Amino acid sequence: MDSTFISRMEKQKIKTPEPLSFISFDKAEKAVDYLIEIYERNTNFLCSSFIEEINCKDQVANHKFRAFYPAIRISVSTHDSIDSRISYGHVAEPGFYQTTITRPKLFKSYLIEQISQLINNHNVPVWIGESNSAIPIHFAFIDTNAKFQENDSANRLLRDIFDVPDLSVTDDSIVNGTWKGKEKEPKPLAPFTAERIDYSLQRLQHYTATAPEFFQNYVLFTNYQFYVDEFCNMAKKLILQENGGYTALVEPGNNIITKDNCNNLRSDGFKTPQMPAYHLVRPNHSGITLVNIGVGPSNAKTITDHIAVLRPHVWLMLGHCAGLRDSQRLGDYVLAHGYVRDDHVLDIDLPTWVPVPALAEVQVALERAVEEISGLEGWELKRIMRTGTVVTIDNRNWELHDQVELVKRFSQSRAIALDMESGTIAANGFRFRVPYGTLLCVSDKPLHGELKLPGMATAFYRTQVNKHLEIGIKTLEILRSMPSARLHSRKLRTFMETAFQ
Repeated sequence: MDSTFISRMEKQKIKTPEPLSFISFDKAEKAVDYLIEIYERNTNFLCSSFIEEINCKDQVANHKFRAFYPAIRISVSTHDSIDSRISYGHVAEPGFYQTTITRPKLFKSYLIEQISQLINNHNVPVWIGESNSAIPIHFAFIDTNAKFQENDSANRLLRDIFDVPDLSVTDDSIVNGTWKGKEKEPKPLAPFTAERIDYSLQRLQHYTATAPEFFQNYVLFTNYQFYVDEFCNMAKKLILQENGGYTALVEPGNNIITKDNCNNLRSDGFKTPQMPAYHLVRPNHSGITLVNIGVGPSNAKTITDHIAVLRPHVWLMLGHCAGLRDSQRLGDYVLAHGYVRDDHVLDIDLPTWVPVPALAEVQVALERAVEEISGLEGWELKRIMRTGTVVTIDNRNWELHDQVELVKRFSQSRAIALDMESGTIAANGFRFRVPYGTLLCVSDKPLHGELKLPGMATAFYRTQVNKHLEIGIKTLEILRSMPSARLHSRKLRTFMETAFQ
């Protein structure tokens, strides 16, 4: 190795903000305020240092800038009884626990709730201070990455003078239950580390073209533009009528529509992102986000991988499916209570032998919403809705394969419908401890000669599709009325679970 290079690296100094010690807190609000103080101080240090360096004419820097994520620690020494009816808010066993924190302002309500639960359940304080995990310069800039393009020297500066993302430690080992700590290393307190969260927040901005702070806690996924158009129309009516407490609609490009500017349009030249998101905003993130995920299990996994770090209260799939039973009609609803997972995108993270259970609270809310919107109930509801197993497959042209073998497998599984996203979204909900559900609308019956072709839609089908989104929104409003502790089911928790939801 070049001796000059070695000499320069040995002389390189690391500049950091003044180190901060850990301080104990017995009030969650005060603890979160200190998290915000540490995070903002450290990211401001990195951002201002970066701007100074790219404007510096000296091409050979002899120092490196570094700042650290804030962290939460807690030490529990007893097996004191806790309220086991709640699925989160307590550690699994005595020990020393820690998690790194990013964007504490964005997660303020979430952090206050989680920390309050810890303090109340274990009757011990939490400790707030600086971790030893460096903040990558990419993640210090919250608003935009455009600053990195201001000067060609930025590429030279990044690795030499600032910490950059390290994907070797940005993984899902905690949430997957495969984390193995080193001796005397704190046990994880939360399902995601700060760097893993930052990675997903950047990806969300890229895929949906809206800032993470606009995402709401109740999420709908669809794969049809029709639902997007209907959602925007319904949202604007709700805002104008001041119905339901909704205050704004945020479209891709962070275009904010309120009662005062309901005709506000995006600027010319806006390019639609891969998976556009639309946010019907309500105080405390209690509104509804709709994401058009496109087609296929890969997209379904990608978007849920990233939305999961926001810790939503529930997500639902509203899409179309192939009906597999002759008794079904185009436009009938399918309420999934089980999944055959032929999507394969989660085989490593969640093996197919792991069952993905139906969640009672979500199932009841979906059925109640169908009753309210359709005007049918009980025995009559069976005329338009069937509950059963949904097959999720990764091959859109599955009809071109051996029909005998496929029909055999469908029959053995008791499947009543087939699609390309629902099983993936449910499985990732199970994996990430996000309550999930699926309500599909039958758009074709390929095993019975009714293919999805132009002109196939009947008046009944069109009526049902029009109501489908309304049912999804009603379901989320029903679930929103429940206490969050009840909605976050214990079914989704493992043996050695993190305290944070």
